[in-house]
Amino acid sequence: MQRDSAMRRMLTGLLIESHMMSFEQLPSRVAVHAAAAGFEDLLIYLGDLQRDVLRLLTGKGLNAAESAPQGTSELPVEGTVAGRAYQYGHIVAGADSADGTHGWWVPLLDGTERLGVLYVKSVQDGEDVRQDMLVLASLVAMLVVGSRDTSDSYARLTRTQPMNVAAEMQWTLMPPRTYADSRVIIGAVMEPAYEVSGDAYDYATADDIVHISVFDAMGHDTSAGLTANLAMGACRNHRRQGTGLGDLGDAIERVLLEQFGSSRYVTGILADLDTSTGLLTWVNRGHPPPVLIRDGRWTTLLRCPPAHPMGTDLHLPTTVCRERLQPGDRVVFYTDGITEARTPGGQEFGLTRFTDFLVRHHFDGLSVPETLRRLTRAHLHHHGNQLQDDATILLCEWLGPHTDTLTTAAPLAGVPQPQTTD
Repeated sequence: MQRDSAMRRMLTGLLIESHMMSFEQLPSRVAVHAAAAGFEDLLIYLGDLQRDVLRLLTGKGLNAAESAPQGTSELPVEGTVAGRAYQYGHIVAGADSADGTHGWWVPLLDGTERLGVLYVKSVQDGEDVRQDMLVLASLVAMLVVGSRDTSDSYARLTRTQPMNVAAEMQWTLMPPRTYADSRVIIGAVMEPAYEVSGDAYDYATADDIVHISVFDAMGHDTSAGLTANLAMGACRNHRRQGTGLGDLGDAIERVLLEQFGSSRYVTGILADLDTSTGLLTWVNRGHPPPVLIRDGRWTTLLRCPPAHPMGTDLHLPTTVCRERLQPGDRVVFYTDGITEARTPGGQEFGLTRFTDFLVRHHFDGLSVPETLRRLTRAHLHHHGNQLQDDATILLCEWLGPHTDTLTTAAPLAGVPQPQTTD
């Protein structure tokens, strides 16, 4: 009862302060309130843009090197205890201290978006304490998300290199890279993260419909970024006015032609998934066909007669195609930078290698975000970390029409469950 009261005071205090709390104040104020509930030495680590490292959020006046465990302010995701908590979405036990306190690494998520990890120490142990850690981490994640969009400090902390203007526009406009509810799990990645130009992705929900779109604008410069941004904005604008898939591509094209004439174009896939029935409807505007992964074992291309790329004004007919999904099906949308990019020696990453990787890691039981993170690492390694074209993947898994979010969607999406790894 006493612990419940302490937790209530901690959460209430943080919520009250949150209305006037800046991003830079988070580490100090969270640490003060957490200490009142028995959580000592609290540290907030946030993942960088490419999810390679976890970086300490210090706030003004805190010395990162002295505050962080083992004297470090940056921890790699691969090969560390903190990284294991981040990758698998479980609380992971850290080193115990000489004073008898237990150290823990706790996944830090907002909904299903992986933000980083918390490090906390506690004299007490047990299932109730670990549940309290997850509750605290959830609130801290909400505070981070609520303040990051107006903070240049957040952008600087989560970037490990300079970003070009086109990438700045793309990352600002696009939705989070992870989304999940009781019906679908969506994960997306985009590389080169700091120099991406013409690729973009989008998704949104409306009643039972989940809309998904992937765009690839011609070129590899800021103009390509402007074209992709305009295409995505036009897509959202007309979609929200009720324009159907059959006419949506032409509506986007009219906007592009009005702005650029026929000098710029965009390929893309525009799709709607009816989550009540599993019916996937899509149109192809000169883009690589999506891949369907079924039963985690076999793959097939979802072919559809392509219309012309948006902006070329070729007046080819648009075909609306349909596929009935089964619960657990994963549909993968991608740009040609994934499958057609070549190494200096001329070797492609290729569609077969791409789909085999997804199938193999599906069997490993990894969440959608972690699977895509590892696929991106493999793709970059294959090309010596030098991509000549933008490479984007968006994966959507349909869970079925009547799925329990807590028991099914959460672990697949990487949401922390009441598990502990020693």
